[in-house]
Amino acid sequence: MSAQPRTASLPQGAAVATHEQVLRPPVAAQEDRRDLLRFITCGSVDDGKSTLIGRLLWDAGALPEDTISALARDSLKHGTQGENLDFALLLDGLSAEREQGITIDVSYRFFSTPRRKFVVADTPGHEQYTCNMATGASTAQLAVLLIDARKGVLVQTKRHSRIVRMLGLRHVVIAVNKMDLIGWDANAFARIEAEYRRFAVELGFSRIDFIPLSALHGDNLLHPSEKTPWYHGPTLLSLLETAEIAQATDEALCLPVQWVNRPNLDFRGFCGRIAAGTVRPGDRVRVVPSGASSHVERIVTLDGDRQTAERGQSITLVLTDEIDISRGDVITAYDSPVECADQFQAQLFWMSDQPLLPGRSYEAKIHNRRVGAQITEIKYRIDVNSGAHLSAKSVSKNEIAVVNLSFDRPVPYAPYQQSRALGGFILVDRLSADTLSAGLLDFALRRSSNIHVQAVDIDRSARESQKLQKARCLWFTGLSGSGKSTIANLVEKRLYAAGKHTYLLDGDNVRHGLNRDLGFTDADRVENIRRVAEVARLMVDAGLIVLVSFISPFRSERASARSRFAPGDFIEIFVDTPLAICEARDPKGLYKKARSGALKNFTGLDSPYEPPSDPELRIDGAAASAIEAAEHIVERVLEKGHKD
Repeated sequence: MSAQPRTASLPQGAAVATHEQVLRPPVAAQEDRRDLLRFITCGSVDDGKSTLIGRLLWDAGALPEDTISALARDSLKHGTQGENLDFALLLDGLSAEREQGITIDVSYRFFSTPRRKFVVADTPGHEQYTCNMATGASTAQLAVLLIDARKGVLVQTKRHSRIVRMLGLRHVVIAVNKMDLIGWDANAFARIEAEYRRFAVELGFSRIDFIPLSALHGDNLLHPSEKTPWYHGPTLLSLLETAEIAQATDEALCLPVQWVNRPNLDFRGFCGRIAAGTVRPGDRVRVVPSGASSHVERIVTLDGDRQTAERGQSITLVLTDEIDISRGDVITAYDSPVECADQFQAQLFWMSDQPLLPGRSYEAKIHNRRVGAQITEIKYRIDVNSGAHLSAKSVSKNEIAVVNLSFDRPVPYAPYQQSRALGGFILVDRLSADTLSAGLLDFALRRSSNIHVQAVDIDRSARESQKLQKARCLWFTGLSGSGKSTIANLVEKRLYAAGKHTYLLDGDNVRHGLNRDLGFTDADRVENIRRVAEVARLMVDAGLIVLVSFISPFRSERASARSRFAPGDFIEIFVDTPLAICEARDPKGLYKKARSGALKNFTGLDSPYEPPSDPELRIDGAAASAIEAAEHIVERVLEKGHKD
């Protein structure tokens, strides 16, 4: 490194091509032995994160000459620093980022010094893109959190602090930026430090460092600034070079299986990245969840067989025995503590514009396994300012909550604080495939290991044979007044007359008993359908033809209900009647009440109805009579519903 910070003015013309050499000379044999630190920059919008990283890369001589040339051109075209280089443009690569002057996506950069290698994630500060910040933090080991010296500790500062702590980071560097704009006021710096320390007490960081700096001018980045004679701490780069990287010791092997490699009949290997521990040929291993055991025969890589492999390496294991292993299983040391469970306490950072609703069915991706998931209870939401635990029936975008989580099958796991690989997960919308939330597992609930499926001798097949019918669920959906209950009642009468064993679950009737505690909020509607779907599933298991007549306004809940049944056992019947006709009928006077304001959250008016996209049957409620519709449905059921 040079003794002084480098000039940051724009090179002129051809001078760009002859700029001083910025690539470090290669470090000989010791280079590969330098450790790697992954860190993020985070904080509120416009605190100077991109500028800080860009200036750090410039001063550290980590920019190739073609990048410098491009930066010079871009600074003239898009820059905000007049005749000087705009370092933020090194990180803000999207056109929208340059137009708006903010970071939207996560930008990763690699650089190195003689002491250490680094991967830095420059993350957005805008609240709208907090989910991208969480993505960057999920793989980091340290956070550099910027605070604008003029603004102090903001709500977004606190939100980012809670997210990085939630994701397991224990060391945070508070970079109080733009000190030049407040005249390098030592008292203002001290006030910011005191305020942040008071806030961070409950977060339990193991180390917090504070640095006054100007990212734009390079003060206290690589070299101590003469403008802060009152600051006697390290520079930012010095802190990054000496920050302790937690090294796992004596960890048991943990290899989540990503792919079963079977190129021919003579080779069967299990591919994945080692999440913890080491492995050698001859080691005895165990497969979770099956519990089968074997020994390692070979460790295969692109560079040939290895005699040892360790955490972070991608390998293929060949075992001595032919045992059943699939994607999503975990290969562990024989005495590893990795267990399986299906119910957990978890922490969630909610990323979606659609609120989290307990009981709604989601898909979870945990290591290399995909499973169905439901939030069974929101225990509390965390106030980002005070850390207070607040009661909540739903969770909105950018909020953090502690919940009880249920998967539809046991999964190999470890608490997130022990293993990011086995304790971290995301929730995905089943229909849109959008990522909704990042989450981490705290611990398995005792009920997960104490409740087991009880084997019974009389099963569904026996009950169907006794009744001489094929059990199934006929799910009627449509607006209030569409005619679905009338049609469902006629269908049951005809099936009963044909000697079939049936039961009708009607929305109004169920709310008098099983669901009398539920209202009509979105969260209560979700729980209403969840309970009814479970009851319908039990009735189908009992060998009955069960008819369910519910508005069931949300596609996701109907999809969740369908997922509880075997293929072909769930018939969705959409009674498609226009709103105007339903309102004209208004058999219960509900539309009139809703129009007058006496009835809130009424489906079709101030609460949405999402029509089925591909139902098994669609009934035109405006053209067909209830009798005609019922006869058509019965023909369909009797045609395909007899017991072979």
